[in-house]
Amino acid sequence: MSANITAVTDQSFEQDVLRSPLPVLVDFWAEWCGPCRMVAPILEQVAVETAGRLRIVKLNVDENPQTPPRFSIRGIPTLILFKDGQPAATQVGAVARAQLTAFLTPHLPTV
Repeated sequence: MSANITAVTDQSFEQDVLRSPLPVLVDFWAEWCGPCRMVAPILEQVAVETAGRLRIVKLNVDENPQTPPRFSIRGIPTLILFKDGQPAATQVGAVARAQLTAFLTPHLPTV
């Protein structure tokens, strides 16, 4: 991953996402997914811009088969924003930076 985006697993999902004091954007992805690779640099930029207000994590659906069905993941990339341990918004498919920012902004604390 990177300094701004971390990986989560089936085992760490509860602690890293559902119990996080900050909103968490989870990128459900796979190594072989072309659109997932297209979204990665956009997520990296957004992670830098929203540091301290949002955590961005990635969950590899191939390596972690238990979590995706809990949230009805049927296609990747799927981005789910969690607030207070609950899904607050979902975006399916690759998105441009402007779309991602518009998707996230209403859910983030102001600075």
